[in-house]
Amino acid sequence: MIKNIAIFASGRGTNFAAIVTAVSRKLLNARIAVLVCDNPEAPVIKKAGRFGIKTLLVAREDFTTRGDFEAQIIQALKKEKISLIVLAGFMRILSPSFVRRYKNRIINIHPSLLPSFKGGHAIKEAFGYGAKLTGVTVHFVDEQVDHGPIILQEPIRITAADTLRSLEDKIHSLEHTLYPKAIQLLLHGKLKLSGRKVKNS
Repeated sequence: MIKNIAIFASGRGTNFAAIVTAVSRKLLNARIAVLVCDNPEAPVIKKAGRFGIKTLLVAREDFTTRGDFEAQIIQALKKEKISLIVLAGFMRILSPSFVRRYKNRIINIHPSLLPSFKGGHAIKEAFGYGAKLTGVTVHFVDEQVDHGPIILQEPIRITAADTLRSLEDKIHSLEHTLYPKAIQLLLHGKLKLSGRKVKNS
């Protein structure tokens, strides 16, 4: 049975495009039911249009409270019968009540080997720190930022020849393969959450 996913994004949408491509190549057996975007200027909206994917644009400033903002999103997710929420560069922190509503059904991708280098500048911080190893983490979302049980991680070595730009390119390339793989494993019962650990089923 093909399951419906919602992708939340606020920017360029490179991970969004990678997931769409994985679906089109039958590497990911899912239906992208809706893109949820909070930024009217985000390039990801045009990408969704080219792919023929429905977009829900919810600019935060159009709502009096965060509760109203999230209620609009929840209504759309219910309508589309969403099985999994995929955060792909969504620049809003979801409220604890939203996260609890969709417990173990929201995942995120982060450009480091969590718990190292949390936050919005992980690649730059790892490079500036002089780390020899970084990578990409896919994890369940909980009520803390860049936290929650880890689903998949893959390392990347930082070499003496790397620049910040080359490291960014390597990280993003890995993201584009690791995220669809994690989604496929989750949707089709290959991974199970036990306590705070994710195990192969």
